[in-house]
This record gives sequence, structure tokens and C-alpha cells, in this order.
Amino acid sequence: MTHTAHRTEKVHALLTDGRTVEIRPAGPEDRDQLLRLYEGMSAQNMRLRFFGVSRLSGPQATERACSGPRSGHCALIAVRDDQIVGIAEYEIGPDPGSAEIAFAVADAFHHCGAGTLLLEHLVHAARKDGITSFTADALSENHLVLKVFADLGLNTARRFAGTEVRCTIQLDPDEDYLAAVDERGRTADTASLQPLLRPRSIAVVGAGTKAGSVGRAVLKNIRDAGYPGRLFAVNPHAHAILRVPCYPTVTALPHPPDLAVLAVPAHVVPETAEQCGKSGVRALVVLTSGLDVHQSAGLLSACRRYGMRLVGPNCLGIANTEDEVRLDATFAAARPRTGSAGVAVQSGGVGIALLSGLARLGIGVSSFASLGDKYDVSANDLLQWWEGDGRTDLALLHVESFGNPRAFSRTARRVARRMPVLTVDAGRSAAGRRAAASHTAAAATPTMTRQALFRQAGITATRTIGELLDTAALLKSQPLPAGGRVAIVSNAGGAAVLAADACAEAGLTVPELPADLITELLRLLPEGASATNPVDATAAVGERELGDCIDLLTAHGAVDAVLVALVPTALAAATGDDLNRALTHAAPGRRSRTVAAVLLDQDERVRLLEAPAGGRVPAYADPQAAARALAYAADRARWLAQPAGSVPELIGTDPEAARALVGDFLTEHPEGGWLDPRGCAELLDCYGIPHLPYAWARNEQEAVDAADRLGGPGQRVALKAYWPGQVHKSDQGAVLLDLEGEPEVRAAHRDFTARFGDTMTGVLVQPMAERGIELVIGVVQDEVFGPLVLFGLGGTATDLLADHAARLAPLADRDTHELITALRCAPLLFGYRGAGPVDLEGIEQLLHRLSKMAGDLPQLVEADLNPVLARPDAVSALDVRIRLVPQQTHDPYLRRLR
Repeated sequence: MTHTAHRTEKVHALLTDGRTVEIRPAGPEDRDQLLRLYEGMSAQNMRLRFFGVSRLSGPQATERACSGPRSGHCALIAVRDDQIVGIAEYEIGPDPGSAEIAFAVADAFHHCGAGTLLLEHLVHAARKDGITSFTADALSENHLVLKVFADLGLNTARRFAGTEVRCTIQLDPDEDYLAAVDERGRTADTASLQPLLRPRSIAVVGAGTKAGSVGRAVLKNIRDAGYPGRLFAVNPHAHAILRVPCYPTVTALPHPPDLAVLAVPAHVVPETAEQCGKSGVRALVVLTSGLDVHQSAGLLSACRRYGMRLVGPNCLGIANTEDEVRLDATFAAARPRTGSAGVAVQSGGVGIALLSGLARLGIGVSSFASLGDKYDVSANDLLQWWEGDGRTDLALLHVESFGNPRAFSRTARRVARRMPVLTVDAGRSAAGRRAAASHTAAAATPTMTRQALFRQAGITATRTIGELLDTAALLKSQPLPAGGRVAIVSNAGGAAVLAADACAEAGLTVPELPADLITELLRLLPEGASATNPVDATAAVGERELGDCIDLLTAHGAVDAVLVALVPTALAAATGDDLNRALTHAAPGRRSRTVAAVLLDQDERVRLLEAPAGGRVPAYADPQAAARALAYAADRARWLAQPAGSVPELIGTDPEAARALVGDFLTEHPEGGWLDPRGCAELLDCYGIPHLPYAWARNEQEAVDAADRLGGPGQRVALKAYWPGQVHKSDQGAVLLDLEGEPEVRAAHRDFTARFGDTMTGVLVQPMAERGIELVIGVVQDEVFGPLVLFGLGGTATDLLADHAARLAPLADRDTHELITALRCAPLLFGYRGAGPVDLEGIEQLLHRLSKMAGDLPQLVEADLNPVLARPDAVSALDVRIRLVPQQTHDPYLRRLR
């Protein structure tokens, strides 16, 4: 194995206490700083690091690390405030797959995760260098280092020899490692957000002296909300604004605030951020919009250099309604109502709408962040904050873009098991748009990719802000329905019909009720009622009768939810009955199933009816809003009921051979391109993906010989003309089927030659496959989301029917099951009208193997297996197209700030 001199990019990352460090390769320019690191270490730590104390140890280690890039060696340093606070390095020995490691951390940075963070980045660099294991020697008394290795999350073996211990660490990151990285990241992230969301002091920079300025509005909101910490204004033209002390510059403040809110012109944002950083400010909220490229770069550079977390720019602000904080650093007209919903949005207008809607419903917010252009703090950060803040039980997101969607997916998947996570699927394609191209890249729309992320992460993705609030009202007030069976109760037949139609359109079912339940219902209801479902309680139904009917339905196991559709009647008014009270009269916990109401006469789109004894029932003005909210709730219940799933271990794969094949191709084709059929088959073989036997023929005689060899007596063959860049063989007449005997094969080859001439570089010869269901299975590397695996009905029907589903790789076992069952054609796969099922296990295996291939090979930007023939006894790819381009490996789970 050949190792190159390794260089990694400079990144910033968080320590467990929330401070930011820069991680980068050590170079000759770092000699003096690194020597100071060693000179500043205590004698005890020097002894533990070098197994003794010698004045030569530090200089020798410094020279080794700072001698510049060389093959088989990598040294990474952590820098804070222009001082090196840690170093980790590896050196490859005689075994090219193993490297010796060592690391050291400044005394003042022990117990804050600096060593572990460096090791995570060292593991990433080593894996790119083909290294599969680390070895390290330590004194057996060096409990701190041994704990770092043990807690890393990788498989570590120890061998003791006297006073020393040799550790061997296998660099095969699995779910345990990713979970350990997740936990360290969550701890660091939430610590870094403390000065942002729980600041002890705040400065509003750019607070105006006249009404109407954004900065003045924010200052007023902070003051009026009762913020208990120290509050300052910064404006060179005033001594006080709104009775808040004012200073001319940030540097003139009596002490550095935790948080600075910037409402200054775009051209002074970078300079102001620099002043904040130098003064010791720990977090920024930048309200200013319209920053150009240079101003943006200056702002982010200052934040990274001084370790400040940043919300914005171009945002509405932030809020935290905790009693101890009472922070409203927004310029919204109304103060956020105290509650338990966490809200993160990119659009300020959407943020105002959600704050207003949650206040109207009485749900309120725990904390709110308008992320704006999202240079730093993202929805992922907020999810981790809400996960541990002890107050939030409902997360609402409006995210238009994703910086690291796979990391976001892991966080959201974890948080969604603890609380509902809702979003609006913003930026959807035009209504009714469907992919109309049979190759995978064209079929994989941005909408499909985003929805795959939401489904896998357990995020409830609604279509509109209204639907988001509708669903939030239901999830906040009612238990989840166990399924999609709904009983409809109404005092008006027309309202019941509307509700039934809405349920059917939302994917819910309105089943006929069992006979015993019908009998009980009719006994309770007025004469003339019917109870088959919908239950027509008639206009004569009274408050008590309606309440008893709802109680009976929620107690019976025939349905999962009850939808009550009511209209005001003169009969109820005459008797003094309030039918709405029938919805809320039950004591808390008495109704174990979901109840929702449709009140056709109410003005509000949705409201929560308060029960006298506690609890709430959502009431909607429109049956469709209620039905969609119930459907979203049922989807969440199904997601929670399924096991989390795991990525299966696959046998019979050879990633190293695949990487070599890709490397050879890209050496010959530096710009990338399409693999020829032989290369496609070899790559599939590396992952055990079944495909139809083939032979490559460069001329007519080779085609005849191949047909004789593959076909045999009575066996028909197919000929496929090939040339680089080919997309649709069938459309171009480049496929001839059912050829039998030498004359037909020769005639077919001559036909290709006459029509395609020198464009054709060869012919693929394959035996005719048996009949089966034609599928398309493919993968696309999305620059932001990573590999997307697409599955659907294949062959010539692909364009016409566009029956596709997609999930992001790596695929867990539940993902493959959902892919197969999500298609409209799924009944054909499971057996339809007497036909037996196809090889479902074979389909799942093919999906998993293609997913792994895409994960192992970032250079694989598109693979299109179409058709894949599925039969009861086997699954096989008949035609394959694979495109490769030069592309670097990117680890989406490596801890780093943007």
C-alpha cells in the first residue's frame, strides 16, 4: 500500500465545555508554539507522555511533528486563542495498515475533550490513508489516557507488560462509535449555546435613538420581557436609550457581555464582530441583512477566531421564555408566550406566524430561534438544545436548506423518539410534478431527497404552516392513534359525509363498526340514529347522549380515533345543551383514544377546547384539516411502533477491489465518465450484486461465438449496442431481443453496424431472461445529502408510471422494507391474483449491497440498474449504467463547525 503525505483541511470544532478550537495539520511555522506547549506541561504530565522526564523530549517531539508533510505521517494540532493546546499524530510502521499514535494536551485543557476531539479527526485522516488500526503505548498509571481510548467508542484491546500497557484500536467506526460521537457532540453543542440562549448579560449594538429602528425595537423587547441580567446599548450618539445605559463602542462596555445582538449596517458587521470577539463576547445574533461575500466571510472568520456562536445574519432574533431567563431578543411585535414548543425557522415571517399561532392555541414556546442565513447555528443545534433543556416537548422547524443533512438526520431520529418533530416541507416542486426520465439522476428530485430524509428521521413533514399548527394542536393535546381507523360521529348527515370523504382522502379508513358496538350506540342515541359509521346521532342528540357515545367509542377497540363533526341546531339551543361540552366533559385519562372535533361554525382554523377537569380537545373549522392532522399523528405512531432498524452486515463484498477499480478508471479518465459494461459488471461483482451473464463482442464473429457460448441449443439471446454516454438504449433502437441461431445474431449485428457505424464501440450479448417483474434500482450521490437509493417499477413503464420511492443511504433493514411497500405496484411483488411473491429477500439484499457500494465509493455519482428482473426464485440486473467522477471522501459525522 502506498501512503501519500497527508494534509487535512483546517476546521473548527467544539470542546465539551463549549469552547471552540481550530484543528489543522502541524507545520514548520508551529515549532515555537508547539515547543511552548511541551514546556508548559507539568513534570508529571511530561513523564506520563514520554515515560520519563528529559529536556530533550519536547524539542524532539516538536521537530518530528513540525518537519512538514511526509509519507505515512500525520500530526494534527488544536489551537485556541492563537495558542496550541493539543497535538495528536500517527506514524505508519512496517505494517502499512497500522500506525503508532501519540497525543498531548496542555494542562489547562485536560477534562474538556481536547484529546478525544483530536483523536476523532486523526481517525478520519488515518482511514483516508488506508490505515485500519492504531497502536499506542502508555504507562499503566496513566488512567486519563486509557480512559480516553476506552471511551472513544472504537474496539480497543489492552495488553499489559509490567508498568506499561499497549493499546490496539480498530478503526472500523460502527454504530457504537457514531453514538459516542453523537453524545460528545450534543454535550459540546449545548454547552456552546448557553451564552446564546441563557446569557447572563446582553449588549444591543446599533440600538437607535429614534422609534422605528430594529435595534431599538429589540432593546425594548428585551427590557419589557423582564430580562434579569445586565443589559447595555451600544450607540456613539447617546448615554442611555429607553433608560438602558449606552456606550459608544463594544470595547467601551464595563465588562464583556455573553451575547451581543447586532443591528448595524452591513458594511460594519465584520468590524463590529471583530470588536465583540476581542472584547470577550461569547455569542452573536446578527439581524442585519444584505451582507456581500466579503462581509459574510469577515463575520464568520471573526466568530471562528474568537469562538463565538452565531445566529443569522438576516434574522428576526431569538427568545427563551424560561423564568430565569425571560429573553425576547427579537423585533417581533408580540412577545412569545411561555410554553413548551421549541421553534427554529429560517424565515422571519414564518417565525412570526408560528409564534402567533402557538400563542393563540395556548401552547406557547420554550425557546425560539430565527436562523436567517444560517452561517453557524442550525436546526441541528436547536434540536440538541431542546433534547436536554427539560422544558421542550414539541419541536417545530421551518428549514429551507441543510448544511449537514446526515448529521441532522441522526439527531432528529433520536429526538423524534422523545418528542414530535414537525416541519414544513418548504420548496416543494410544482403540484403533481413527477419524474419522467428512466435514469436515476433524473428521477431523484430534490423533493424526493428531502422527503426521504424526513421519513427516515421520523419528522412529521406537513405541506403548509396551517397544517403544521393543526398537527401541533392534536399532538400536544391528545394521545397518538394506534392506527388509521376513525369513527365519525355527527349531528348532521352532510357534515358526516364531508368528514368521511376527508378521512379517505387523507389515507385514513372509516370501517363499519361491529354489531355489538352498533347495538350499544343505538341504545344510547335518540330514535332515528344510525351507527354503522359514520354515526349519525341526529339533530336531536343531547349533550349527555353525545358524551356517552364518544366515551363508548373511545373505550372500544374497533377504532383508533373518534372525529366528532358538529353543527349548531335549534334543538340543542332550546334544551340548553352545549354539545361542545360533550367533547370535553370526560375526566383526564378517561378517554384512552384520540378525539378531535370539527365545528363547522367556528371562525378559527383550529383551537383547543379546555376541559373543566383538565385536558384539551382540538377543534377544527374544516374536516380536511382535522383528517390530515389525524393522518400525520397516525404516521408518527406507526414510526414509533417500528424498531429503529440497523444496517445489516454483508458477506461477499470486496470494497478494496472496488476502490482499486474506481481508481484505475479515474486515472485513465481524469474528468470521470461512464463505466463500460465490463466495468459495470466487475463493480457489481465486488458487492455480490446479481446480474445477468454477459459477453463483450467487438465484432460480428465475436458476437456469434458469444451467443453460441451463452445461449446453447434453443436458447435465445439479446444483443445490445454500446457506445460511451448512452442513456436510453430502447429509445435508440440499440436493443434486439429473442435472437435464435447464428443467422439472426449476424443479421442483428449488421443492423447495428449499419445504423450506428463507428459510434458503436461494441456489443453486449446476454441470454434472454425468464419472465418476471421489471424494477428499477439506482443510486445518486447528492452533494449535500449523500447517497440516495431509488427503487421503483422499471423497464419501459418507468417513464409512464413514475412509481418510485427513495431513502438515504446507509439503508437500515426497516428502510428496505419501507421502500418495497411504498410503491403502488407493491401488491405485484407480494403476490397478486393468484401469483406467488417474488424473491423479496433478494430485492432487500440488492438494495443493501447497492447502498453499501454507494457509501464506500463517493466517486460513484450515479448507478442505474434498469431493468432489474424480480422472479420468485431470483433477482437479477439485466442492464446497468454507472458513472464515476473524481470526488473526495467526506465524513458527515466528523465533529466540526461550518
